[in-house]
Amino acid sequence: MIVVKLGGRTQNDPTLPGALAALWRATGGRVVVVHGGGDQISALQRLRGEEPVFLGGRRVTTDTALELVRMVLSGLANKQLVSALVAAGAPAVGISGEDGGLLRATPIDAATFGHSGTPASVDPGVVTALLATGYLPVISPVAARDTIGEAGAYNVNGDDAAAAIAAALGARELFLMADVPGVLDGDRQRIAQLSLDAARALVASGVAGGGMAAKLDACAAALAGGVSRVRIGDLAALTVPDAGTAIVARVDATDVVSSR
Repeated sequence: MIVVKLGGRTQNDPTLPGALAALWRATGGRVVVVHGGGDQISALQRLRGEEPVFLGGRRVTTDTALELVRMVLSGLANKQLVSALVAAGAPAVGISGEDGGLLRATPIDAATFGHSGTPASVDPGVVTALLATGYLPVISPVAARDTIGEAGAYNVNGDDAAAAIAAALGARELFLMADVPGVLDGDRQRIAQLSLDAARALVASGVAGGGMAAKLDACAAALAGGVSRVRIGDLAALTVPDAGTAIVARVDATDVVSSR
C-alpha cells in the first residue's frame, strides 16, 4: 500500500494523472491519494477580501476560510482530480475525511489557528471498502470533529492527514509530493537520506521552513505510526525508489546523506 500526498501546485502538472494511474496499475490497485488545494483556497480568500495567513506551514482557518476550504478541497479540487484520473484509466472515487468519519480532528489552537485541526483518529473503513472493490480513493483532508455528536469540520494540513491515514492503513510507503526534488540543504542540494534528528535541525536553523517544515513533521508522525518508508520528492521521484529524500528514524553513520 502506497499513500501519495499531492500538494496544490503539483496537481496542475498535466502528466500527474497518467503517472498516478500507472502507479495504481503497477501496485495492483494498492494506492491511496490525499490532496491539497491551498493555492485555490488562497485565491478565493483574496477575492473575498481576506489575506491568507500561515504559521509554520499551516493555514489559519477563519470562519470564512473554512467555508472555502470545504468548497475547494472537498468540491472543486477533489472532483477535478478524480475526473483527470478517470480519464487516465484509473477508477478514482473522491471522498473527504468527513465521509464515514474517516478522519477526525481536534483544534490545533483555536485562538491562534481557528478551525485548523490536527488528526485525532482515523477509521479507514470507507477507504478499505473502496480498495477492496477496485477503486482508487482520492481524499480531501477536511476532517470531522472528534467529539461524537458534534457537527462541523476542521481544516487539516494535507501532509498531516496523509501521515495519519497511511499509519491507519499500515502503508508500506508514504510519498509526500513537493515542488522540489526533495529536502534541500543550505546549498540548495538534494539530501538523499535524512534522519529525524537532522530534519529537526534543518527546521530549527531555518533551512527547512514553511511547507517543508510541515512535511518533515508529518514524516515523523508517519514513522511513529508504523509506516515503513517515508519520502519527499517531486513528480519525477514518484516511481523512482532512490529519488527524493528518504526520511528515517536514524542514520547509522551520519545524520545527513547528501546526493552529491
